[in-house]
Amino acid sequence: MIFSRPDIIRPPSEWKSYFLPLTSGCSNNTCTFCGYYGSKLQIRDVDDIKSEIDAVALFTRSGIRLPQVSKMVYAVAQGWDGKRVFLQDGDALVYPFPKLREVLQYLNGKLPCVERIGTYATPQDILRRSSDELKELRRLRMGIFYTGLETGDDELLQKIGKGVSSDEVVEAGKKVKEAGVSFSVTIILGLGGIEGSKRHVFETARILTEIDPDYVGALTLTLVPGTPLYERWERNEFHPLSPFQSLEELRLIIENSNFTDCFFSSMHASNYLSVRGKLPQDRERMLRELEVVLAARDPSLLRPEFLRGL
Repeated sequence: MIFSRPDIIRPPSEWKSYFLPLTSGCSNNTCTFCGYYGSKLQIRDVDDIKSEIDAVALFTRSGIRLPQVSKMVYAVAQGWDGKRVFLQDGDALVYPFPKLREVLQYLNGKLPCVERIGTYATPQDILRRSSDELKELRRLRMGIFYTGLETGDDELLQKIGKGVSSDEVVEAGKKVKEAGVSFSVTIILGLGGIEGSKRHVFETARILTEIDPDYVGALTLTLVPGTPLYERWERNEFHPLSPFQSLEELRLIIENSNFTDCFFSSMHASNYLSVRGKLPQDRERMLRELEVVLAARDPSLLRPEFLRGL
């Protein structure tokens, strides 16, 4: 089967990275809110990946473009900062370990300018890796894993088909940090709907405190057509939060989470309001920013719906 290059879906902090596909789709394709729901996982051939690395190395060194190489490769390479590489797709850590090691060794040899490699990683992928394997990935410049916690509410995790418990996410986070790799956790405001909001908020704050990640990225639920959650909404079985209710969730999570040293951000395009800062240092300033908007209840202070996206 010919490998189909995936669309670029990446964390906000990776916007200047080179996006190198190892897989397409997601191995955990049962999350009821996610556009990857029901997707088929494709594993890219190692030689194909190496050919792309060769093309990027040649282009960055001499500006030469090879006619047989996808135009997308050069479009991405033109915007690259030359320092970071992000491995696609939904969970590139599922890539077989011996092949992943081979790819990273080749990447480091051909592009010694690379300072950090990152990827999305499901908790299941992390827990399948031994501590020695994770440490080896760190030696090969794997510097950050982005993992979806989504919620700390175990009932909600089961309902959305996440396939793991909150305790397993905590275990995965500790394993990553012990290997010396940065751990970035994603949460989704509004995921529990109106009825599940309180439990979602306080359980998420509790589990974030247990994980104590290096980074937290807050997203706001966006209903994706074709997903089971979207269909529940169409049947009036799921009741989404209003924009200001989602900001109330954000305020409560920041207020009730305790971190050692965490960069917390709601800069993702799905959010109605962007706040960011170091926790605990910037907690009071971030809460004040939210309180001003929540007190005003002025929709013009929020990102309009047509500008929100995944």
